[in-house]
Amino acid sequence: MIVTFIGHRKLSDRNNICHQIQKLVLNLIDKQNADTFLFGSRSAFNTLCLNAVTEIKQLRPHIRRIYVRAEFPNIDRSYESYLLEFYDETYFPDQIANAGKAVYLKRNFHMIDRADLCVFYYDPNYLPCSAASGHVRSRAPKSGTEAAYKYALQLRKTVLNLFPLPLSEI
Repeated sequence: MIVTFIGHRKLSDRNNICHQIQKLVLNLIDKQNADTFLFGSRSAFNTLCLNAVTEIKQLRPHIRRIYVRAEFPNIDRSYESYLLEFYDETYFPDQIANAGKAVYLKRNFHMIDRADLCVFYYDPNYLPCSAASGHVRSRAPKSGTEAAYKYALQLRKTVLNLFPLPLSEI
């Protein structure tokens, strides 16, 4: 089973979320045969998920952590070696090569296409930040996480959104 993680750049209550992600990932591995985990970048949620899966990899060494790059279609051995300190594999999807500003969204769509289960941290009231200033925008445009969440639902993927669930129920 292939699992991908997609969520907002900023999170609150990281410690509790990380603990719940660890419980969820162990359950997916042990009860649903999850063995491959796809990761993007640029979000606190992805970082928490990578940290949780990396800790679990010490107990379940057969699992694979794959970094799906949205930058650098071609990388040298030095950068690849650096990435492989954190992941078991990395690649750049060919179909996102000319995506321009939408490259992260297209990368996330690619990960959703490949996944059997999509784990989100999607808050419908999340206000995206301006990349340049770091300030919350007064009018909230759709976030990339929102677009990816809706895409996964449209494809009828199995989706688990950790945001609205009481964390104790995961």
